Amino acid sequence: MSSRVRKAVIPAAGLGTRFLPATKATPKEMLPVVDKPAIQYVVEEVVRSGIDDVLIITGRNKPSLEDHFDRVVELEDTLERDEGKRELLDRVRASTDLAHLHFVRQKDPHGLGHAVSCAAEHVGREPFAVLLGDDLIDERDELLTRMIDVQAEKGGCVLALLEVPPEQISLYGCAAVEATDTPDVVTVTELVEKPAAKDAPSNLALIGRYVLSPEIFDVLAETPPGRGGEIQVTDAIARLIDPEAVGGPVHGVVFRGRRYDTGDKADYLRSIVQLACDRADLGPDFRAWLTEFAASRLPLGDPDVPLQP
Repeated sequence: MSSRVRKAVIPAAGLGTRFLPATKATPKEMLPVVDKPAIQYVVEEVVRSGIDDVLIITGRNKPSLEDHFDRVVELEDTLERDEGKRELLDRVRASTDLAHLHFVRQKDPHGLGHAVSCAAEHVGREPFAVLLGDDLIDERDELLTRMIDVQAEKGGCVLALLEVPPEQISLYGCAAVEATDTPDVVTVTELVEKPAAKDAPSNLALIGRYVLSPEIFDVLAETPPGRGGEIQVTDAIARLIDPEAVGGPVHGVVFRGRRYDTGDKADYLRSIVQLACDRADLGPDFRAWLTEFAASRLPLGDPDVPLQP
């Protein structure tokens, strides 16, 4: 029986090269998804799981991450003086009061495993959650809460797994698993980083949610650079699969809910459309416009007929 997870770590030190030039001066995590930056969705997910201690791992040129969760007194005063802006004021203050936020800088970009290791002093010797900002989980789906429950029951590490088409598995870390008596929980027996489809042990991909035992810090300290010359957290977790390893076992929660991938430009745009369509304040009008817009476009691949404006 493990102690309940009380802290979460959000690595946000990446360069965001897939979104250049937008991310030349703006952190990828601050790109808006409808009307909130992506990282706010992630912090809100942490809070919904019952955690209010959040450490964000930042890098150079990312002060706006801290600024977003800080108070802007002049803005709040301006909104407070206008009765018609009360809702906006509440939303601004909500982002400030979400959680107890802490920040530490990853001084050298040596990969996700290295970023997680930067949290060792803050986390201490207790299990903790790690959330990546590329994956947004719908607020109606309690993935992190479920993972925390599994970790409290079984100890060790718990990974979020998602079934993907076999031809896409090379984009992800992949897990070989064995079934348990619980339908959505599996025992992880092997981890393979971005395998070719023909070599993949399953179609279960690791997505950006982990609940890790504190022993991961000891393993990361001894983990050499792997794929891409970076220290991979997947490599470290793989070492905890060994039945003799302290800090294991490793389980997975197979997620079948709503996930929004903001990892590249096309997926980012799809995520905005999906979330906007589901919004009570935006959805009805936006869906009507989207239906009309889509109908005005011919099927792709017909080069002989021009698109309508």
